[in-house]
Amino acid sequence: MKLNFKLLAITLLFINVSFSQTTIANLISQVSQPGIIQTVRDLSGEDSTVVTGNTVLIEHRVSDYDNNLAADYIKEQLTSYGLSVAAINYSANGRNIVATKIGNVNPNDIYLISAHYDAVSYHGADDNASGVAAVLEAARIMANYDFENTVVFALWDEEEIGLKGAENYANTASQNNDNILGVVNMDMIGYDGDNDKLFDIDVRNYANSNQIASDLVNIVSTHNLDLVSNIVNPGTLDSDHSTFWDAGYSAVLLGEAWSENDITPGYHSANDRINLFNYSYFFNMVKLCVGYITTKAVLLNTTAISPTFTPLAKIYPNPTKGFANLYYKNNIHAEINIINTYGNIVFTRNVNGNFVKLDLTNLSNGIYIIKTVESNGSTSVLKMIKEN
Repeated sequence: MKLNFKLLAITLLFINVSFSQTTIANLISQVSQPGIIQTVRDLSGEDSTVVTGNTVLIEHRVSDYDNNLAADYIKEQLTSYGLSVAAINYSANGRNIVATKIGNVNPNDIYLISAHYDAVSYHGADDNASGVAAVLEAARIMANYDFENTVVFALWDEEEIGLKGAENYANTASQNNDNILGVVNMDMIGYDGDNDKLFDIDVRNYANSNQIASDLVNIVSTHNLDLVSNIVNPGTLDSDHSTFWDAGYSAVLLGEAWSENDITPGYHSANDRINLFNYSYFFNMVKLCVGYITTKAVLLNTTAISPTFTPLAKIYPNPTKGFANLYYKNNIHAEINIINTYGNIVFTRNVNGNFVKLDLTNLSNGIYIIKTVESNGSTSVLKMIKEN
């Protein structure tokens, strides 16, 4: 098989785009279950991943023993989505990673979703790679659209040793008079041991926090999420949301049903691994996160420009030194072929869904074309660079 690269380049330059209707339901439907599971596997050290161009294993995320590898992974993921990202070094050891999508109509009206990325032991899949995965997935989806209000995607450090990262941010926001209208903090959203689909919304009568709880319940109902809401008032103070209460902001904690003692048996130990997850529950909890934040951000319009020549939305990292993550706009059934500059197929893989992780460590350095051939016959291409 030979591929005419000159013709391909010309074709890509003159591709037409089409407009497709977009709703909150459509945004929720873009949550990738394989994608969020892979994020947890990467952050909890189940699989190798790529950070700063190197193939690495994130063995732990314990602040006192250097969790900068995890912080760099999070920063690179958010940057790859095209968002404005900042690493906030608030102390010698503490580093928050914060991405911002500025609202096009009300840039000073801010909604914030967050999770802590530090852990107390190895793995830390539920506590709290699960919450981090939800924030990253919301960022990935929302990066492709415009909204009226500003959204901040925040990943906190040092929650496990005193809520230090979130406290620093909340206090700074208060001093700056930032108009934060709502904070949803996710902490442990992957475990449902009795499969009753129950989750807690921890709230107290601070600012407008009760309205956030009501909004979350409405999202579950409106979008038919397979979850059961449980509002806990007065809610716990033992997670990052409470630092926003202290600073005078509206906030809630979103998590699994601690109120019913349905707590992962791996809690705060090296046994907190993804094999304990209820995947369906985790999937719906991430959908709830995306549904809430996209609703409050308010879609600026109901159209999004998407190229018709390819269903491939993102490839990361590119250039790659080992692994490449492919995200598609829709679920597809397809064959992936990687083609070198001589037109030869050097790698083949099937994909069923909207996410696949490729191990390309055996490929030689150079420029390649990733060609996706769907079951309906449509074809798409994307350039990829492999480096040492």
